[in-house]
Amino acid sequence: MRILVTGATGVVGRRAVPLMIAGGHEVTAIGRNPERRAALERAGATTATLDLFDADAVRRMVAGHDAVVNLATHMPSSTMRMMLPGAWRENDRVRRDGSAILADAAAAGGVTRFVQESFAPIYEDGGDRWLDETAPVRPATYNRSMVDAERSAERFGQDGRVGIVLRFAVFYGPDARFLHEMLKMMARGMSPIPGRPEAYLSSIAHDDAATAVIAALGAPAGIYNVCDDEPLPRRDWLAAAADAFGLARPKPMPAFVAKLMGSAGELMSRSQRMSNRKLRALGWAPRFPSAREGLRAVAAALREPRATAELVSGHA
Repeated sequence: MRILVTGATGVVGRRAVPLMIAGGHEVTAIGRNPERRAALERAGATTATLDLFDADAVRRMVAGHDAVVNLATHMPSSTMRMMLPGAWRENDRVRRDGSAILADAAAAGGVTRFVQESFAPIYEDGGDRWLDETAPVRPATYNRSMVDAERSAERFGQDGRVGIVLRFAVFYGPDARFLHEMLKMMARGMSPIPGRPEAYLSSIAHDDAATAVIAALGAPAGIYNVCDDEPLPRRDWLAAAADAFGLARPKPMPAFVAKLMGSAGELMSRSQRMSNRKLRALGWAPRFPSAREGLRAVAAALREPRATAELVSGHA
């Protein structure tokens, strides 16, 4: 297929694009970062920049493609900024308006498959129950636009076209800002994750998220959870991170701290034991069954202890 990928220089896109090319697809990769675009060009992609809010430019760019994979986001520059009023405004615009413009252009331009990234931890608190794609969702105030993005994919999937939504769990990887900042807090003895110690955290390694994008290129229309096989209670997830990076296991975050984090803290505190059974039924499987194995692989990739010390100190 000829595939247009937006957000191609992000943590998932820059892993997925080479896999698409290796699979024989012709890829147009859209991204903001010049160095990462150059790396994708070396891998065999055609690269470009695109204003997702310019409907005419989007229609011209989409023309001639068979599939569109929308991985575009505009995340706040740090975890602390995520808690500030207005920090998500641009990301909301990308997911609400940019996704709609892209999906409409794809439908008008003869594209037959549209894959939209989404954020899986929008489910209601499920306690220790397994949550599949039919579980009730309740976005927090800061990420209501996620529903708008999903609706764009659903609207595209009319008249015989295929609309796919990938609900990604919490990402981690050697180049994940979240993980870098989390390890810095753990090095100071603080838990970086709100919520009860027994509440479940569903996560996915960047590399496994990229292979899920590839699986979506042949999947039936619908919504798919993208997470590992074994979501861990927070105490176990943090213990796995501490053990992998040679840090002391932190104490739980006090409940009042999560309340100070507003709607993001409320959402991040929910117990979400997500199931990946629907996507696995199509033949996809994560390389890392849980964060225990995945975090050990991340630590090895960073060649600890030297790289881990740099990561914790902020010099990586």
